[in-house]
Amino acid sequence: MPSIIIRKNEQIMMSLVHYFVTKENYSPINVQGVKDEIWLENLDGPYRVIRINCNSIINEEQYKFDLFKVQHIIKQIKKKTLSWKMNALNICLDLDKKVEPRLYNHIETININSINDIKKNKELKEIFPDIENNLIDTKDGLDLIINVTHDINEKTYKDNKLFEKVFSPKRIIMTKLIILLCVIMYIVSGVINVSGGFLSISPTTLVYLGGNIIGGVQNLELWRLITAAFLHVNIMHLLVNMYSLIIIGSQVETFIGRFKFVFIYIISAIVGNLLSLVFSGTNVVSVGASGAIFGLMGALLYFGYHYRLYLSEAIKNQIIPVIVLNLLLGFLVSGIDNAAHIGGLIGGYLASMAIGIENKSKVRDKTNGWIVLILLIVFLSYIVFFVK
Repeated sequence: MPSIIIRKNEQIMMSLVHYFVTKENYSPINVQGVKDEIWLENLDGPYRVIRINCNSIINEEQYKFDLFKVQHIIKQIKKKTLSWKMNALNICLDLDKKVEPRLYNHIETININSINDIKKNKELKEIFPDIENNLIDTKDGLDLIINVTHDINEKTYKDNKLFEKVFSPKRIIMTKLIILLCVIMYIVSGVINVSGGFLSISPTTLVYLGGNIIGGVQNLELWRLITAAFLHVNIMHLLVNMYSLIIIGSQVETFIGRFKFVFIYIISAIVGNLLSLVFSGTNVVSVGASGAIFGLMGALLYFGYHYRLYLSEAIKNQIIPVIVLNLLLGFLVSGIDNAAHIGGLIGGYLASMAIGIENKSKVRDKTNGWIVLILLIVFLSYIVFFVK
């Protein structure tokens, strides 16, 4: 079979793309209006963006304009990925020797003219130690194309399988069980509520069934920090929370998993109820699932951050506005326990960080999540038991 001859720059580009995609978990970015260049991203990589450019740059003016163009595109990527700072590697394959590559606004440029240049480049080898042993070095164009295409397709197939595993619809069980338990507890509270029946559950009934009250918790009735999340004051309180739970809980259970969902719900309820006790009076009884639901929103926020390439619009236009709006309502409308909402939000975010997002979280992040979560619970508990 005759071999196919490809340009040297194309050979280098294909070898680099093959390495970064298959070995360093970078993904191609679709950038409008570019030619003879490839953009790759890995938001957890040593460089969040790598750009490989085959275009000829023959003088300083062209190089400055090229850096301006790179910076403009990176700004667009930062907006899309909700990133404050983004370092980039700009690999130029046809940069004139008269032009001196330099670091500019977190954009590091290196000049590569051959496969050997890659192997000799100290900066690349320091950040990507295995690059030298994982480059496809062949002058047979057909062999290069077949190998690169096969390996990238295989990597894409595996990535798509992981994506489908996370985002594919799943049977919702735990969310419905929690809703059922809340409804059952409301019926029980209505039956034993002598004074008001089902219209308005009295504080005495709520305390009896496990409402959150500081005197009870200080007497080591710690179950109140959880049971309060399954009790509601009236039918409207129940309906609003259950509607929110079916919408938000279903998403968290689908994306993160059933047992992690339950863990996040319980931790959010505990942290939310502890913070509620910090700011509540002696005889105030706090109940409701809203603190735990805010925790689920915190979990969605943490999950969305890790999948922000796919969910950035949902984070900006749905998750964050819903959180802000509900917190504002809590400050403006009397009778709403905003401390529980804020505590639940923080608890849910930290709980998600502690247990991690499959295929995304690092051990360091999970360790930090556990440390901060435990310290927060200990700190709030100290205030409730020794300061209040």
